[in-house]
Amino acid sequence: MNDNSKTRRRYDVRLRSERASGTRQRILDVAKELFTARGVEKVTINDISSAAGVSAPTVYALFQSKTGILRAVVERSFFGPRYAEIAKQAENARDPEEILRITASISRVILDAEREEIGLMRGVSALSPELKAIETELETVRFKLQEARANLLVASVTVARQLGLARVRDILWMYTGRDVYRMLVLERGWSSDEYESWLAETLIKALMGRD
Repeated sequence: MNDNSKTRRRYDVRLRSERASGTRQRILDVAKELFTARGVEKVTINDISSAAGVSAPTVYALFQSKTGILRAVVERSFFGPRYAEIAKQAENARDPEEILRITASISRVILDAEREEIGLMRGVSALSPELKAIETELETVRFKLQEARANLLVASVTVARQLGLARVRDILWMYTGRDVYRMLVLERGWSSDEYESWLAETLIKALMGRD
């Protein structure tokens, strides 16, 4: 195979990949709109494929099922570019206070995105067992993602070490959860900045013993 053929082949592969990515994003955009307008349970694969201008087999090939589409919609909302940026900071952080402040930022980013991106969808799909199952899965993921930060805190902070790893993980998971955000931001009207600042100081006090 000559150099021109190799170059053309790489170009074709890249072009197909870009088209597939564009198709995937279009399907997710359409699905999110339909889920928000009608509720998850009333939307079918055919509805999504028709609105996206692609065949149903293409949708199945990319996502396997409606649940797969819903999971991708929710994950895209939670773990977007802003999350990726802050998560990278968390991976590189070693100072305990910085870790806890980054943890508060991660919580704020995820929960702000949830409110802005899928809040209405959740409202019209509150009884959807598919959405409930996916949210439960993502809570498990969120708990797992905090493990490395909890380990570092226990290894480097006396208060955290005295509490023990299991208790530290429980405290992180509880304070950064949806219920606390809902009560303070959605019900009491706190701004996201106020929530993040309070959460950071609360975690520092609880896990580092600082006032």
